[in-house]
Amino acid sequence: MAEPQTQPTHVAVLPSPGMGHLIPLVELAKRIVSQHNDLFITFIVPTDGSPSKAQKSVLESLPTTISSTFLPPVDLSDLPEDTKIETVISITVARSLPSVRDVLKSLVESTRLVALVVDLFGTDAFDVAQEFSISPYIFFPSTAMTLSLFFRLPKLDETVSCEYSELEEPVEIPGCIPVNGKELLDPVQDRKNDAYKWLLHHTKRYRLADGIMVNSFVDMEGGASKALQEEEPGKPPVYPVGPLVNMGSSSKAEEAECLRWLGEQPHGSVLYVSFGSGGTLSYDQINELALGLEMSQQRFLWVVRSPNDSVANATFFSVQSEKDPRDFLPKGFLDRTKGRGLVVPSWAPQAQVLSHGSTGGFLTHCGWNSTLESVVNGVPLISWPLYAEQKMNAVMLTEDIKVALRPRINDQNGLIESKEIERVVRGLMEGEEGKKVRHRMKDLKDAAARVLREEGSSAKALSGLVLKWKNQKCK
Repeated sequence: MAEPQTQPTHVAVLPSPGMGHLIPLVELAKRIVSQHNDLFITFIVPTDGSPSKAQKSVLESLPTTISSTFLPPVDLSDLPEDTKIETVISITVARSLPSVRDVLKSLVESTRLVALVVDLFGTDAFDVAQEFSISPYIFFPSTAMTLSLFFRLPKLDETVSCEYSELEEPVEIPGCIPVNGKELLDPVQDRKNDAYKWLLHHTKRYRLADGIMVNSFVDMEGGASKALQEEEPGKPPVYPVGPLVNMGSSSKAEEAECLRWLGEQPHGSVLYVSFGSGGTLSYDQINELALGLEMSQQRFLWVVRSPNDSVANATFFSVQSEKDPRDFLPKGFLDRTKGRGLVVPSWAPQAQVLSHGSTGGFLTHCGWNSTLESVVNGVPLISWPLYAEQKMNAVMLTEDIKVALRPRINDQNGLIESKEIERVVRGLMEGEEGKKVRHRMKDLKDAAARVLREEGSSAKALSGLVLKWKNQKCK
């Protein structure tokens, strides 16, 4: 139904399930309404159960021009237990489409709805947007490098017959440093798995979008950004609008201990160690990391989580001790590192830790949200990728833009050993190599601040897109 253009512009946002997907879209929405208070946004949130407390808390804290609605949960009980996350997410969105249709119908009847923004696994919703003549857009929460690979993937799939990990030559990605097939993102590592088939399905549909926003910026990924901007038939325009990161505060009790302790440490002296909300290590790897940190003699703040093989080690630990991840650390480690290191279980206020003056380095899983938080604060990295596209991120950060050091894995046992951890931690915190990385990261921090200013490239790209939405006629 066509509405008079005098109504405020309205945009619907459909995040993939999971906080890691919701947070960047929330930051995008906040950025848009802070600069355009006459634009309204509605989040349409799919679930496979009750909405989490974290989801509710984030969405309820947003400005009044941003509303949200949780869709009825979909039933996933028919999926095998070993179903990969990319498949789960894609099927959740696909089975939510009847509910998405109901919400969009209501919004079309009551507002001047001009666009639907989905993230990387939400392209099936384009069909519903088309029913209502709403323009489909993608917000890509990862790197321009990964997006460049996604545009290349359908062709790669046609021309490569083996697994990508078996390729003798690195995979060429337009505008990027070549990447060994083993370092490509997880869902492409097994081409027979449904996760790969779903990913391929989505990448083929990327060309149906009217535009793609990517959470990166030209100064950080110049080659990939340029390659994505190059016009070719059927390829939508790409808007680098990053870095969009969560700079908010938190009131959790652990925050006070972490930040109080950081406040007592010398400027730039602490290595922050965290593998994100979903990252876990094996029991043996936790022990190697602990010994490496101890041997390095550097100050550290470590967010430790229970090992991912703790069930297998249950004979060594009481049921009670499994509740505290610190119980899995080497005997005497906490006493020997007291004063120099602080270990906190499971969670820390990352935004505040990375912006703290005492934080001088970040040992990270290279999740893109964490990486961008580090960039905007100018904190150099030790890259320790675990899953998703993190190995690709690590390649870019260490070999291309050179703001990270990367420890080597022992091929015999699959572990990063304590001596190697000691070497790379010392290298970052007090070595010549670390000084170069720190200097480059400071330049990147300055560039990140520039692109977000009114005349900066990311700010202008986003404003230009919003202006396009505002001038768009409803059909």
